[in-house]
Amino acid sequence: MQLFDSHFHIIEPGFPIIENNGFLPGFYSVADYQTELAAIGLEAVGGAVVSGSFQGFDQSYLEAVLKKFGPNFVGITQLPPETSDAEILRLDAAGVKGIRFNLYRGAAADLKTIEKFSRRVHDLVNWRTEFYLNLDTVSADLEAVILNLPKVSIDHLGMGKANSQRVAKFLAADVAVKVTGFGRVDYSREEIARLLPQLFAENPDRLLFGSDLPGTRARERFTLNDIKLIQDQFSVADAKKILLTNGQNWYL
Repeated sequence: MQLFDSHFHIIEPGFPIIENNGFLPGFYSVADYQTELAAIGLEAVGGAVVSGSFQGFDQSYLEAVLKKFGPNFVGITQLPPETSDAEILRLDAAGVKGIRFNLYRGAAADLKTIEKFSRRVHDLVNWRTEFYLNLDTVSADLEAVILNLPKVSIDHLGMGKANSQRVAKFLAADVAVKVTGFGRVDYSREEIARLLPQLFAENPDRLLFGSDLPGTRARERFTLNDIKLIQDQFSVADAKKILLTNGQNWYL
């Protein structure tokens, strides 16, 4: 089965890794990722390699990984706001297509800085902005920034479930929501099964499947059951949108 994996991490040996909150991940190479998917009958025909908090601002690993994957895969990176236009253009040519702000586990960022930097990379190279956050703790000011930025997505269904109406609000504003991290979100699997059709009805084009492999610090690792959970809620055509074409349209 072919899919577009909009959210996964690669941790290749030989590149810098930074301890984050006392955590260091094990290695997870391109070959490990491809082998794991193939073993359960899946093939990622494209995807987004996402830089984790433990990779900091290192770009060397991401450039090497994107060369291995080829043009149907993009990189989502973390950058300091003072990064030059020339460096952003160089990374864009290497296949990087977005910046990520880790407000869930990374360093806090000034909202004016986030907004200014996001608009700069969008205007310069049409990059997306991705947020890892908990919707239960998002301030009204941060919500306003997210709603006003172009080409924005949020990771892992927004993590928290107390304010799930915010997910629908973002979708209505054309913010993409990653259907990822079932083993780390506050929702139970039964709650996810009920939530997904509601979100799809709000905006069927902006739900993006991702495996979240290798599932660093998640309670449960991605399995084929996560694909089945999605397929069980939708028709074949609608499931294909979430699992394949929405991601292709968003990133490529």
